[in-house]
Amino acid sequence: MTRYKDAGVHNDLKEAASKVLYEAARKTWKNRKGRFGEIYCPMNDFSGLRGIKAAGLPPGTIISLGFDGVGTKIQLAEGINRHDTIAYDLFAMVCDDAIVRGAEPVLIGSILDVKSLRSPQGKYFMKQLNQLAKGYVNAARAARVAVINGEIAELGARVNGYGTFNYNWGAAVLWVANEQRAITGKKIKAGQTIVALREYGFRSNGLSLVRKILRNTFGAEYHLGEGTRCVEEALTPSTIYCAAVCDMFGGAFDEPRANVTGVAHITGGGIPEKLGRVLRPSGLGAVLDTVYDPPSIMQEVQELGDVPMREAYNTWNMGNGMLIITTTPEEVIACAEQHNLEAKVAGKIEAKTNIRLKTYTGKWLNFKCA
Repeated sequence: MTRYKDAGVHNDLKEAASKVLYEAARKTWKNRKGRFGEIYCPMNDFSGLRGIKAAGLPPGTIISLGFDGVGTKIQLAEGINRHDTIAYDLFAMVCDDAIVRGAEPVLIGSILDVKSLRSPQGKYFMKQLNQLAKGYVNAARAARVAVINGEIAELGARVNGYGTFNYNWGAAVLWVANEQRAITGKKIKAGQTIVALREYGFRSNGLSLVRKILRNTFGAEYHLGEGTRCVEEALTPSTIYCAAVCDMFGGAFDEPRANVTGVAHITGGGIPEKLGRVLRPSGLGAVLDTVYDPPSIMQEVQELGDVPMREAYNTWNMGNGMLIITTTPEEVIACAEQHNLEAKVAGKIEAKTNIRLKTYTGKWLNFKCA
């Protein structure tokens, strides 16, 4: 007799895991209370009907979806068996991408693909799932979004990694915007100010390079012994900016607190690619002479790998998770600080076609706008 669990799929465990994440998701619904996206749930069951009421939206309302995943940062989490911060990376990738064009993130749905819900010794991975669920709740609060649904799938050898609890995590975000507030970059003018929002880690970008450097430095088991500290610091959760930036430009329906003409989310490709993309419609450039220094772990990994300065700024955020282009920098900074984010003036828009950036060593780099 052959059963489904003999093929590596445990339906009983899958239902239990779904309930763990459902109970975590329910705690996030209060994040949209009184706002567009308030959860409608007539059935208190993880497989029941859930949605939002969308009647009476103002003319010009736009709704769409965005998708992303955590990527290889998960392998660092697997190495030290710590998973409570990974949801911050997942939510940052989908929610902070939405605000670049003036959208307000509202709802999250995710898919968690695991190798197995049971270890080779027959132990259920409850500790790890509870860590993921804890991160779910905290990251959703920071992003001011609600988790409306999710899926867990056991895929066996299709998912691999270090240790026995291996997974990939991706998500979709439902966002809403007002077409009159769309941030297209066409309102960017020479002389406008660039405000940087500080980041304390790698976010979820450039981790393949980080892992390669740690492996070359500490060996294949780089997460053990001397390399453990580096792995722990490289796991620093992504800062989530979307709630603060939505308050700056007013989100979809609220009053703006500042005048924002451009937003660059500094992920893969770094400042040159992401800021260059925002500047493309205006045909302008920028000078960045007071950006934040990269966190110490980033400087350490750069030194360990002998990564050239240009390569580092083209790969990592280098301490600047988001750049806001504005005519009202004081209001932008004040709004960021109300959300406990560090912010400062980092530079200006110039009537040129390149980005001039002063690195943390004092060296200047020039980049063409993407």
